Amino acid sequence: MNAEILAGLEYYEREKGISREVLVTAVEEALLSAAKKAVGPARELRVTVDSKSGSIKAWAKLIVVEKVVSNHDQISQFDARRIKPDAVLGDELEVEVTPAGFGRIAAQYAKQALMQQVRRAEKAMIFTEFKDRVGDIISGSVRRFERSDVFVDLGKYEALLPNKERVPTEEYQIGERIRCYVKAVEQGPHGPEIILSRADPRFVIKLFQVEVSEISDGTIEIKGIAREAGFRTKLAVYTRDEKVDPVGACVGLRGQRVKNIVRELNNEKVDIIKWSPNIRDYVTNALAPAKLKSFEIDEANKRVKILVSEDQLSLAIGKRGQNARLTSKLTGWQVDIEAEVVVSKGFEEKVAEAVEQLAAIEGISREQADALVHAGLTRLEDLLQAEEEDLLEIPQIGDQAEAILNAARAESLRRTLNV
Repeated sequence: MNAEILAGLEYYEREKGISREVLVTAVEEALLSAAKKAVGPARELRVTVDSKSGSIKAWAKLIVVEKVVSNHDQISQFDARRIKPDAVLGDELEVEVTPAGFGRIAAQYAKQALMQQVRRAEKAMIFTEFKDRVGDIISGSVRRFERSDVFVDLGKYEALLPNKERVPTEEYQIGERIRCYVKAVEQGPHGPEIILSRADPRFVIKLFQVEVSEISDGTIEIKGIAREAGFRTKLAVYTRDEKVDPVGACVGLRGQRVKNIVRELNNEKVDIIKWSPNIRDYVTNALAPAKLKSFEIDEANKRVKILVSEDQLSLAIGKRGQNARLTSKLTGWQVDIEAEVVVSKGFEEKVAEAVEQLAAIEGISREQADALVHAGLTRLEDLLQAEEEDLLEIPQIGDQAEAILNAARAESLRRTLNV
C-alpha cells in the first residue's frame, strides 16, 4: 500500500506540477480522519507520511501515569521509560499508536485526498497563472466536446471554448491543435475556468499585433474593428508617421502578413482600411471599392445617407447587407445606402424641350420650330448643316427656308461672340 501512495505522489508531482510537500500535507490531513476512526479519540493525534519511503505512522501525546485508566490519553510509567528512560509521572510523551492493518485503510483515504488536493491545487494554479494572461493567444489541442462546447487541453490545464465563442464556420476534431484568445478567467461553480474565444474581435487584433511589428511597437494604431466571425472583418488603422503606409504595412510584402492571419482565421475575409477623423473619408474608405456619388451627414444623430448608382448598390451594401452593417459597426455611425433615382425623360418631353430650344432662336416661330423638330432637325447644329432644299420640302416652312437658315447662322455667330 505504501508503494501505491508513493506512486501517486510521484505521478501528481510530475504530471500536475504540484509540490510533494503540498501533496504529503493533504494526505496527512486525510489520514488523520482515518486514524481517528481506527485509533479512537487519542489525545492530540497526528499522522505522518514519509515522502521517501511512504511509511505511515499515527502519533498521540499521552500523559505518563502510575495506573492507566484511559488508553487514549495515558501511558504507564513502565511503558513510557521503554520509550524515554527518564520519563517521570505527569510527563507528556508522543507515542506511536499506528493500529494494525492501518495501511489498507490509509491507502484508500490517501488516494481520495490526493485527488481532492490535485483538484484544489489545479484550480488555484489556474487562477494564479492565467489571471494575468487574459488577452493572450494560447495554443492547445481539442480534448473533448460537451454539447457544442469544446474543451481544450493546454498541457497541465483544461480550458473551455464555449459555443458562443466558436466561429460558426469552423469544425474541430479531437486531437486537433487550435489557437485561441484567452477571454477571461472566471470563478465558476466548480472553481476557476479559463474561457477561450476564436470569435472575439480582439482575437484578430492580437493576431495583427503578433504579425505586424509596427502595431506592436506603436507606430501603427488600430482605431477600430468590426467582425462577423467566419465571414468578414474590417480593421481601421492609422499612423502619425507620414513615412509609413499603415494599410501597406499590415498587408505586408506581397500580402504575406495578412495572408498568415487569414490562414489562421480559416480564410475569413479581412479588409484593412485607413482611418480618418473625417467621417466622409472614413466611410468612403470602409466601403471601397464601391464608388459613392453623394453624402448626407446628420452629425446630431451620427447618421450618414449615401447615394450610389444602381450598378454600385450591391457592391456597397455587400452580401446580405454585410458590408454596410460592418461599416456602421466600425465607424459608430448609422450608414444608409440607397441607389440614385435617375428619371429618364419621355419622348414627348424631349420633343417639347427641342421645340422650346429652337423657338428661342430669334427669327424662328414656335410653329416653325415644331415643324423643324418633327422633320428631325432638333438642334441648332442640325439647322447649320441643313441645305435650303431640305427645308423647302417641309410644308410648314416652304418659302421661309432661307430666313430660317439666316436666323440659325445669326444665332450661332451670337453664341460664338458671347463665348
